[in-house]
Amino acid sequence: MMPVIRKLGSLNARMARGWTRLSPRFLPFADAATVELPLARLLRLSLFQVSVGMAVVLLIGTLNRVMIVELGVSAWIVGLMVALPLVFAPFRILVGYRSDNYVSVIGWRRVPYLAFGTMMQFGGLSIMPFALIILANSGEVNAPEFVGPAAAALAFLMVGAGLHTVQTCGLALATDLAPAHARPKVVALLCMMLLAGMVVSAIVFGLLLSNFSYTRLIQVIQGSAVVTLALNLTAIWQQEPRNRTRTAASRARPTFADAWRAFSATGQSKRRLFALGLGTAAFSMQDVLLEPYGGQILHLSVGQTTALTAVLAVGGIAGLMLAARRLGAGADPYRVAAFGVVTGLAAFAAVIFAAPLASAAIFACGVGLIGFGGGIFAHATLTAAMDACRGDETGFALGTWGAVQATAAGSAIALGGALRDYISHLAERGALGPGLADPAIGYSFVYHTELYLLFLTLVAIGPLVRSAREVQSQFSTSELEAAKP
Repeated sequence: MMPVIRKLGSLNARMARGWTRLSPRFLPFADAATVELPLARLLRLSLFQVSVGMAVVLLIGTLNRVMIVELGVSAWIVGLMVALPLVFAPFRILVGYRSDNYVSVIGWRRVPYLAFGTMMQFGGLSIMPFALIILANSGEVNAPEFVGPAAAALAFLMVGAGLHTVQTCGLALATDLAPAHARPKVVALLCMMLLAGMVVSAIVFGLLLSNFSYTRLIQVIQGSAVVTLALNLTAIWQQEPRNRTRTAASRARPTFADAWRAFSATGQSKRRLFALGLGTAAFSMQDVLLEPYGGQILHLSVGQTTALTAVLAVGGIAGLMLAARRLGAGADPYRVAAFGVVTGLAAFAAVIFAAPLASAAIFACGVGLIGFGGGIFAHATLTAAMDACRGDETGFALGTWGAVQATAAGSAIALGGALRDYISHLAERGALGPGLADPAIGYSFVYHTELYLLFLTLVAIGPLVRSAREVQSQFSTSELEAAKP
């Protein structure tokens, strides 16, 4: 046994030496590493984003289908359950504020909330399969009918509260640890890990649940609970330095109202949040409509529409890489965000014209550009939120960004589905006239709405963009600070 262990250790050492000899340009986001936050530590910290991506896919994608198709749960109940995690999204502001001002004799601010959020995720996923089985078989269970829905609602709420807490405090911890000049690349890496967690989880869950049974459902969901626990504990292990002075009970702390007033007093804070909400809604409204649009209107196969997820993800990764490059060179975040919005205008125009032209190629290009523009916009606005953090207010600023982003995305997805159904119903009845009695009208209405929202986002972003002289001045200052010993 010992010779085998020694051989494995030798192989691991040789692989590690091989990786270190690679140029950073061959390692995605390797230049995000700094002396304060080495690459190995940064990659380990980013694992919390993988667990968040896994939870998002499980709640919104996998369980959505399983509950309706395999378990036979009513669609309106499924929609309600999937929407429940959004109830906790506005509380991200409070979570960020509390983590900024946490009282601890140990000296940690972020770790306690990360641990609490992880346990909420673990607990919710642990009870979820049993709650769903009771919900699907409520008539056969010797218990009141409300037990199934109540148990399922509790599970979804716990997972939602946990993932929002983990993401808010994880981003705050990354901001605390990363120097200002490296934050754009750190943001890109964190967003990349979120996408990776979503893509890999979607594939794994699909394969594991292909032969559905109650036993397999319990194994998969509770297995994801164990993986979540392992990922998050690995991510936060020995990451946050202890500082008893900062967490001492005697330290003066602002009230939540004082913190909100201070945040609102910063330059055009409300406009920044308004632009974030508009842009996020514009890029999110079509999330549940692209695949049905490809299948129903363009007559694509299931395999072809499923491949759209990969196209969207590849576009998002390309957008993250471009945004990291531009922001790392000192570009203004809102100027970069505006470029993402303009890309979105071209993307939705392509998706709209794909139907009358009956072109799957134009549709695929549009989907890729949606991911590209959305990736740029998300990266730029998150970087702007990090740049706006002052002193010990990191959690509050990022909690506010997360609350607006999550609420806008969830509301837009729900509104997009409702608008598509309503307009399609009117078109089928002939209420819109013979010229608009087409199955594509409902989808087209949603895509046009997203175009209008993107134009409004550009209007909101305009006054936030700094002049080139201001950007160059700030970039030079950050370079001088980074060069100080």
